[in-house]
Amino acid sequence: MTNSIEKFSEITQREVPLSRYTWLGIGGPAEMLLTPRDRDELISVAQTCIESDIPVRILGSGSNLLVRDAGVRGAVIHVVEPLLSAVTVDGNTVTAEGGALLSHVVTESVRAGLGGMEHLVGIPGTVGAAIIGNSGGRLGDIGQVVTSVSVLTQSGELTTRKEDELHFTYRNSSVQDLLLISATFSLTPVDSDELTKTTRKNWILKRATQPLADQSAGCIFRNPRGLSAGALIEQSGLKGLTVGKARVSDRHANFIVTEKDCSSDDVEKLTERIQKVVEEKFGVELELEIRVW
Repeated sequence: MTNSIEKFSEITQREVPLSRYTWLGIGGPAEMLLTPRDRDELISVAQTCIESDIPVRILGSGSNLLVRDAGVRGAVIHVVEPLLSAVTVDGNTVTAEGGALLSHVVTESVRAGLGGMEHLVGIPGTVGAAIIGNSGGRLGDIGQVVTSVSVLTQSGELTTRKEDELHFTYRNSSVQDLLLISATFSLTPVDSDELTKTTRKNWILKRATQPLADQSAGCIFRNPRGLSAGALIEQSGLKGLTVGKARVSDRHANFIVTEKDCSSDDVEKLTERIQKVVEEKFGVELELEIRVW
């Protein structure tokens, strides 16, 4: 590795198993795992990697991520609370830094009597990952309330994107920069008691239908237009299907749960098996929602 990255040796660990940092509890090692202590150090680390041609990835809470058994070459920069975790409310605007957990932002918005994020309750991950992948559910997506984002571009420049630079589609967005530093959300005043009630109802529904007690990474596949990936998998008779130590959840067929000694290869083989069966039965090609490194 280039010497310039060596100045960050205090915050660098080498060949660290990423299984410790992913919700699936699996994944090979990162060649370098860097844990910056503040915003300036984070930006400096990222820019140094870019200037040194070191491949760099940003790791948030590791919820929607499958790391292959071979691991990751280059640098993985860990950005999650307490790094970039501030959430502030000003009138009808909420500003959140990219490392803040989405659950924290939802809680603060509801507490302030601001509606627009209550349907995101129970969705794991950081604000940065949520915006890049336009996280959401049946009742709406995060992109509906985003008004601007501050980012570090793939070339290492700091910039703000808003209005015509922001486009959100199903589980995708135009924000594909290296690092999301902060985002602003435009919300609507709502009676606080009603909002709390709605949020609680959304959370109970999610808890009742998803395998939150098991080790999983959220939904594995995107819903095809007008269809439910979970329903297609269930109708294909695949609930409970196992490959190695990976299993299709009995509670929600679009979740894969992992057990002790599961490998990333187990999960990949299981996803491929699901895709093959669903395509044969329904002629529908399921696309992964989970990110794969």
